[in-house]
Amino acid sequence: MVIQTDQVPDTGQLAIIAEQLGRAPRGIEAVAAVDGNGTPLVLRMAPIVDGKPFPTLYWLCSERLKIDISRIEAQGVIKQLETRLCQDTDFLTAYHASHRDYVEARWRHMSDTQRREVERLGYAGIMRERGIGGIANWDQVRCLHTQYAHHLCGHNVVGQWLDAEFGVANALP
Repeated sequence: MVIQTDQVPDTGQLAIIAEQLGRAPRGIEAVAAVDGNGTPLVLRMAPIVDGKPFPTLYWLCSERLKIDISRIEAQGVIKQLETRLCQDTDFLTAYHASHRDYVEARWRHMSDTQRREVERLGYAGIMRERGIGGIANWDQVRCLHTQYAHHLCGHNVVGQWLDAEFGVANALP
């Protein structure tokens, strides 16, 4: 079960996140999704971290999901998806819509102060043009982890496909 939360992490969640990441977290604005036990699955990240644009809005932090998706990636699924994007115009259209949803969510979650900082640093174009995981070419798939994190928090056709084909979310408590 996935529960969208979008809440500032508490002390217990921060400890879990540090364990999941293997380091102290930085740039976290919210826990965007948790499983049925309240364990963080996805983090919502700040647009600027250490003075640079952070490429991902949604960061998959669940160790189990990261392992499952890495196994799927190792099967050559990204190449299969990119072939499908070239051959299936409906899938490509849905994929582009997923990128637009991601960009819109990034801007929607920014405070006025963050927007001004993004503009002052000259990153507004990047933040408006780069899609899921910071990808510039919306006809390619870079990383299934960022796709799936977005799926758990927004509209993502690749994440929907991963659940349909591989049942990724089925094992969540």
